[in-house]
Amino acid sequence: MTTPYSLRTPAELVAVQLAPQGERAMLEQVAARYAIAITPALADLIDPSDPRDPIVRQFVPDPRELESQPEELTDPIGDEAHSPVEGIVHRYPDRVLLKLINACAVYCRFCFRRETVGPGRGGLSRAALAAALDYIRRTPQIWEVILTGGDPLVLSPRRLRDVVGRLTAIDHVKVIRVHTRVPVAAPERVSPALVRALRGAKATFVVLHANHPRELTESARSAIGRFIDAGIPVLSQSVLLRGVNDDVETLGALLRTLVECRVKPYYLHHADLAPGTGHLRTSIEAGQALMREMRGRVSGLCQPAYMLDIPDGAGKVPVGPSYISTADGAIDGGLKVRGIDGRLHPYPPRA
Repeated sequence: MTTPYSLRTPAELVAVQLAPQGERAMLEQVAARYAIAITPALADLIDPSDPRDPIVRQFVPDPRELESQPEELTDPIGDEAHSPVEGIVHRYPDRVLLKLINACAVYCRFCFRRETVGPGRGGLSRAALAAALDYIRRTPQIWEVILTGGDPLVLSPRRLRDVVGRLTAIDHVKVIRVHTRVPVAAPERVSPALVRALRGAKATFVVLHANHPRELTESARSAIGRFIDAGIPVLSQSVLLRGVNDDVETLGALLRTLVECRVKPYYLHHADLAPGTGHLRTSIEAGQALMREMRGRVSGLCQPAYMLDIPDGAGKVPVGPSYISTADGAIDGGLKVRGIDGRLHPYPPRA
């Protein structure tokens, strides 16, 4: 499917047959609460003949988004409780999030910030940015600043260059990290000027969000390559999503393709408890079983950490499967370790 513009309304989705006319009224209710945007690059990936298309599941709104579960939260990872000034989230001692803008090139249906991002939400004012940078400047334990939002790469190269330059001038900030979907959602935005804007005296990393191997098109690979060829390493983060990447073949293909693009898989996130996203979440047990299967079938270069962001701001923790057991039959109080063959093998207690 080819469209010259981003699709932003249920009417546009119905017109290009990405949503049935009969659901339009309910999708208008979804759109009134949660932003919609599907870029041309992603629309081109959709197979409209496939009712289970993984790109559709990620980006086309669904009436089930109106169904919230009791455990779901408007701020599922506790950003607000750890925001000392506007635009800053300081949950861990040595690093902060700097949320520059509340808009994205594309709006994921599972977004944990879906209550706060979208058109018209704006970004930090000049005064708010100055206050956020002043907080970083007077907090010497901050070693790393993570640019996020929204998606910081929807900003102009000029604005990015200004922010990076001001962070570079803060001596105790040693690392700048950029979280983005842009290389897969709008690869044409990764221009030489944008890449130059991120280069500076500090160590800079880009963390790419991709969930399905089809997202890594030739255009996306070229955009990723522009960062890497400029000396900016690229890591990846993905979200485990039901019907998108929750099987070993699809997830394995995604992670192998990332490594082939010179991207190191970093995190596989368990989907957060954002409102109206229950139809996309798996159980943690299913995620652990998938990671156990991956360990035996996919290169270690391709293995991300399976992470859970604990609600109410308690932070991210790895929740991957354990391979160590104290089950009966261990040698002299030793351990049993589950191998990639699925069986438990004894390991001596003092080795």
